[in-house]
Amino acid sequence: MAGGSRGGFPAWMTAAAARIDLSGGAAATSGSQPPQPAPPAAVVADQELGMAERALSAASAAFISAIIVNPLDVAKTRLQAQAAGVPYYQAPQMAALGPDAILSELRCSPSCTRGIVLGSEPICPPDCFQYKGTVDVFLKVVRQEGFGRLWRGTNAGLALAIPTVGIYLPCYDIFRNKIEDFTRSNAPGLTPYAPLVAGSVARSLACIACSPIELARTRMQAYKEFQPGVKPPGMWKTLLGVLSPHASSSQNAVQNYRVLWTGVGAQLARDVPFSAICWSTLEPIRRKLLGLVAEDGDAASVLGANFAAGFVAGSLAAGVTCPLDVAKTRRQIEKDAQKAMRMTTRQTLVDILRSEGPKGLFTGVGPRVARAGPSVGIVISFYEVVKYALHQRNMS
Repeated sequence: MAGGSRGGFPAWMTAAAARIDLSGGAAATSGSQPPQPAPPAAVVADQELGMAERALSAASAAFISAIIVNPLDVAKTRLQAQAAGVPYYQAPQMAALGPDAILSELRCSPSCTRGIVLGSEPICPPDCFQYKGTVDVFLKVVRQEGFGRLWRGTNAGLALAIPTVGIYLPCYDIFRNKIEDFTRSNAPGLTPYAPLVAGSVARSLACIACSPIELARTRMQAYKEFQPGVKPPGMWKTLLGVLSPHASSSQNAVQNYRVLWTGVGAQLARDVPFSAICWSTLEPIRRKLLGLVAEDGDAASVLGANFAAGFVAGSLAAGVTCPLDVAKTRRQIEKDAQKAMRMTTRQTLVDILRSEGPKGLFTGVGPRVARAGPSVGIVISFYEVVKYALHQRNMS
């Protein structure tokens, strides 16, 4: 790896590419071959960043990503919730078709050939309110609930993404650096597995810490508000609604608050493999791409390499772990708290397989993959940009 930079190329951003060679050995830092001068300095610069600076970098990246990809998250959750039996059409409204406010809930698309005209409004039969795919979710949410509903749960998503990634990426960086340093000295053959182990441990910590917010976001995105003019509950009201059935329980407070971690097992079962697959795929791709542009690349090409690696790794990991995401959604939207606490991820997957077949396990895979690829790419590339900016500020 070249250590120098041209055209503003941040050399230390390629440090990860110099830390491990892709054949499984340690980077050439000892022996008869002299080390390249710039990569070690770059590595040191990366390691000198504190936890607070890494967290700020990650939180900034998460903020941008959460806003951009939220509509895809809404589409994925609606499709999965619909498959679980969540209704998006309120049958009793058919008995009260008089008021305009109610008719607006049943309004057809102008292109719908099955609608009937009642008064001045075309209305649809119930099955027209079933979602048939990602684009169909977008169209129906915009028509029936308004454009802003595509960003339903964004506040919870931001509240979730900032601490999650603020814990996740900094811990991943630190764990990876320490594991690589240890294995390079003691077991060089294990060094390529550092991203997999570091990613899994860091993701576990983030999942457990932020599971209640993930529960709120899933419920906010899954359920539709049927009363015209009524604002859907926000994140805190959603969490209070989860807790309220347990408020008068004779169990102790710790037992009552456990309900806020409903589905955390399924979330760990989804996110830890996701992270392991993502990082073990991302790091080799990123290092390979950075190796190709290191001599002649500028900052834009380095960002492109990070984004491309993140996009490929995120898409692959999202597709593979989709069944676990379906199981997590099923557990978190279950309104019977006692049943939700009794459910297990394995049991949920078996039930879905029996009732819906293999296709049911991949409900929402399209928007999930479409969301994860850009999201990981944005987070990784933006994270590196902010880290570089903070490093430059510290140096000055």
